[in-house]
Amino acid sequence: MTHHFNPSSPITNISRRGLLAGVGAGAFVLAVGIPGNMSARAQDAKYGAEGMPNGIRDDPKVFVAIADDGTVTVTCSRQEMGQGVRTSIALIVADELDADWARVKVAQAQGDEARYGNQDTDGSRSIRHFFMPMRHCGAAARAMLEEAAAKQWNVPVGEVEAADHEIVHKPSGRRIGYGEVAKAAAELPVPQGDAVKLKDASAFRYIGKGETGLIDGFDMTTGRANYGIDTRLPDMVYAVVARPPVYGGKVASYDDAEALKVPGVLKVVTIEPTPIPSEFQPLGGVAVIARNSWAAIQGRSKLNITWDDGPNKAYSSDTYRATLEEAARKPGKVVRNAGDVDGAMAKAEKRQEAEYYIPHLTQASMEPPAATVRIIDGKCEAWACVQAPQATRERLASRLGIPVEDVTVNVTLLGGGFGRKSKPDFVVEAGLLSKAMDGAPVKVTWTREDDVRHSYYHTVSVERIEATLDASGKPAAWLHRSVAPTIGSIFGPDPKHELPFELSMGLVNLPFDIPNVRIENPEAAAMTRIGWYRSVSNIPHAFAIQSFVAELAHAAGRDHKDYLLELIGPDRKIDPTMIDDSWNYGEDPKLYPLDTGRLKQVINLAAEKIGWGRDLAKGRGLGLAAHYSFVTYVAVAAEVEVDDQGTLTIPRMDVAVDCGPQVNPERVRAQMEGAAIMGIGNTLFGEITFKDGRVEQSNFDGYEVARIDAAPKEIHIHLVPAPDFTQPLGGVGEPGVPPVAPALTNAIFAATGKRIRQLPVKQQLGV
Repeated sequence: MTHHFNPSSPITNISRRGLLAGVGAGAFVLAVGIPGNMSARAQDAKYGAEGMPNGIRDDPKVFVAIADDGTVTVTCSRQEMGQGVRTSIALIVADELDADWARVKVAQAQGDEARYGNQDTDGSRSIRHFFMPMRHCGAAARAMLEEAAAKQWNVPVGEVEAADHEIVHKPSGRRIGYGEVAKAAAELPVPQGDAVKLKDASAFRYIGKGETGLIDGFDMTTGRANYGIDTRLPDMVYAVVARPPVYGGKVASYDDAEALKVPGVLKVVTIEPTPIPSEFQPLGGVAVIARNSWAAIQGRSKLNITWDDGPNKAYSSDTYRATLEEAARKPGKVVRNAGDVDGAMAKAEKRQEAEYYIPHLTQASMEPPAATVRIIDGKCEAWACVQAPQATRERLASRLGIPVEDVTVNVTLLGGGFGRKSKPDFVVEAGLLSKAMDGAPVKVTWTREDDVRHSYYHTVSVERIEATLDASGKPAAWLHRSVAPTIGSIFGPDPKHELPFELSMGLVNLPFDIPNVRIENPEAAAMTRIGWYRSVSNIPHAFAIQSFVAELAHAAGRDHKDYLLELIGPDRKIDPTMIDDSWNYGEDPKLYPLDTGRLKQVINLAAEKIGWGRDLAKGRGLGLAAHYSFVTYVAVAAEVEVDDQGTLTIPRMDVAVDCGPQVNPERVRAQMEGAAIMGIGNTLFGEITFKDGRVEQSNFDGYEVARIDAAPKEIHIHLVPAPDFTQPLGGVGEPGVPPVAPALTNAIFAATGKRIRQLPVKQQLGV
């Protein structure tokens, strides 16, 4: 598996190049670059790996250092938000290096694109992009240590080998620690390409074992870990911001007299609004700066502000939904067309159609946005829980009018992210307020209400599907219209159509064996900030398609599982570009085709494990759904029970996952369990609504997340074993979410006969 490691981008010894700052002290330092996928670059050049406008970028460079005392430090340029990336990156290196895990630590990279490349933590791509380069880096370091020890002992290098943090001379049994030869190893040329000898998978100590635990686990569980909200600096002051309640609004006037009377309040500062499209810049408003956060919050509550609500003051969810539905019932921009849908529709004797609605969702991470910034002698330093530190650095420099090299971004742990913390508007707020306080350190804290009311929301959508059925009940034609405001709307004049990367999330790459397919994307204007949310547009597309398949199976009098497998058709590897998927999650379509055999395998596995087809008591039902996303295949089978009062419980959920080789199986299971819970919250409760331009929810009493009583009594994760570690890796963080909603609503239908076509379920089961 060399598809993510290009020998033309060599491993480099940088210990004598003055680049150790931020890497950790070390006598020996290697850097490895990870070239981006050339096939994805035309798209990335405009919208980036997740749709962000930027220039063409390579993926991150990562540093591995060995200190004189033998401590191995891996610098991770991706951010930790609960997914375990710091652990998995380090254990890949440690395994190839044959290091003692107890002597390995991780340093978090600062935001620095010149050094680290694209540092965005998104797209479920960190491990699939890091795996081979990190193996090569660890193996190269191991070879250099072995060569240094052989030279010191004046023996052939073939007589020595690295073993558990020591170099062993096999004939004599002599041993020497890594730290003792680190300086000598640093003087040697770095082996490249085929000269780097990787371990056989049978010799792995950590990779694929899932027994190391989180490298940050002790600090996280004992309260020692530092998150964005934990930053403390000398003479720091605290700020909260009153932001326009309507996107695109601004302050018309305000009176701060009462706010300034609150003990501890120091200053009231206006933040200029950013014109639409606002990108990652602040919404504007009025900030209250105080000696503590409580005083700042109390001061804000006493501000008397008159708002100019701007162009989106009429945005209301009920009327906007009607607009989306109207658009879905008319022809739209054709984004995939195969066969003759109109001809097949005209000849059809039997026709099925349905519309599905998903509201806005918000990320609602446990740690709301928080950032601290200080400015000293024209140099800015930030501490923040951000998913995109290099974007944060660039936006701070631009808004403050200082050179980017004079901005330092220190990344803390993230108490959840889910895409919200890819947008550093909250860090820019802290920078502007530090400037207003003559450079004093200012911490901006978002309350839960701020987070819910001023997010970058997951898009609202209407999905309309029509199909004609042949004599066997199988679709002869399939027409899908997807209507949703796009993430692209925050970057430029509202394009009103979903971008290619959104269309490629389970929509245009429909894997079904249907002769006539047309997919359309009617216009939808954005009236609030639209942003990334865990698994993004896969959520509405999977909900609609997998629900509609269940409806077709029922109409045909067929078993849902059998019907779904038949609809997918024979095992084949589909070139994504042949079905109008130009993106394919940024991966080479030759290495990552859409493999229907793998999709069918997870369906069969999930169904088998839950006992598909077994007899169930009244009020119980089984549901099934499957989806391909982030080059991974996931199927969910759910058992639900609905009592006579309409109360829903979930006795069991089985999740089958084929993500290729599993570097850290324990983290894969944890991610899938978390995805199941998040998907349940989305399905049963999640809903952001607008009235007169304003978000109607404010906290967890209005925007509900899944609590323990909503969780399945049993969650079983089934990992499909990969043939070996030469196979391409898939993503893990996001693919578990999309099939959860349709699996649950299909199970509800099986239990009650009630078809759920809009989310959230909430009160739809009440008597």
